[in-house]
Amino acid sequence: MTTERFVACSSALAGLLTAHTFVNQKLLRRPSIDPPTVLEEVCVCVPARNEAANIDACLASILASTGIPKLQVIVLDDASDDTTAVQVAEIAARNRRVTSVRGGPELPGGWIGKTNAAQQLFERSTGTYIVFVDADVRLEPDAIRASIGLLNTADLDLVSPYPRQIAITTAERLVQPLLQWLWLTFLPLRLAEQRQPVTMVAANGQFMVARREALSAVDGFRRVAGEVLDDVALGRTLKRAGFRVAVVDGTQLASCRMYDSWPALRDGYTKNLWSATGSPMGAVALGAMLTAAYVVPPVAGVLGSIAGRRRLATYGGLGTVAGAIGRLISARTTGARVADSLAHPISIVTLVMLIARSWRHHNRGLIVWKGRTL
Repeated sequence: MTTERFVACSSALAGLLTAHTFVNQKLLRRPSIDPPTVLEEVCVCVPARNEAANIDACLASILASTGIPKLQVIVLDDASDDTTAVQVAEIAARNRRVTSVRGGPELPGGWIGKTNAAQQLFERSTGTYIVFVDADVRLEPDAIRASIGLLNTADLDLVSPYPRQIAITTAERLVQPLLQWLWLTFLPLRLAEQRQPVTMVAANGQFMVARREALSAVDGFRRVAGEVLDDVALGRTLKRAGFRVAVVDGTQLASCRMYDSWPALRDGYTKNLWSATGSPMGAVALGAMLTAAYVVPPVAGVLGSIAGRRRLATYGGLGTVAGAIGRLISARTTGARVADSLAHPISIVTLVMLIARSWRHHNRGLIVWKGRTL
């Protein structure tokens, strides 16, 4: 295959993926702007480990929820060594809707910290609907009832309203928008909502809303005890049991700043990406596809222009524009910065490097998260 033909194929791939992004943003389920009051009991579960900087604001946003007369909140302090437990206890003393729970210092065999905390919360929870919220998430007042309304109108068993990702530093702006872009680009949303295929699912543990009967049917988080990507694994487990799961638009419902620096972001993605890609060969295949579709065209476009190879420059330019449009669609859909779409090739290179780092650290047993070796 000639260089020009290869670049033409790469650009065509970028165009096809962008077309799929466009279709998905039309199909993406969005909550009602006027959701009904939830008359059933709702229990919000918050796992917290060393979240002193976040927990007050998180709980304030949950307690400001509207349209939920029977709202209960359980916070599990997962062996924090900061003031998280003290802060939660103080809030619980002032608000009877909040229950403070202390988790044990040792993890049971086969469990990781997040799933162990989530299971303890689930076992203590009551109510028709169970909501999981991470401590770095801020909910809008109608976020929970709007999510429950969408759960019911779409006949789903778990919805994952994807929060708007706050990105401030350069590293955040390069990488964080890829979270939503990836599933908008690669996941057929309507097909993923169906019970089959089981492997086709997206979820975000930052904010999840589920029916109690669905979680009870799969024993909560017991079947995903050792999964780093517990949210996606839980979605697959629910689908295997015959339930319906969907990622939905949470841009207007919640926001989250996951990382505030390059080291934090690098280590967070190092923790997750080896699991997300499934296997070393899967990681290589994904990296090659992303590079072919989104890095090769801009590089070819520049080199073709310098060398006076008009056709090569044209093919490369078309692929570059296609990739940028895909990111633009994602940005407008999810509340990300539109201007950052222009840096999409650099974002992809950064992601591929993070995938490689994740597998290298995983193979060497070097992945540590919040003081625990995974």
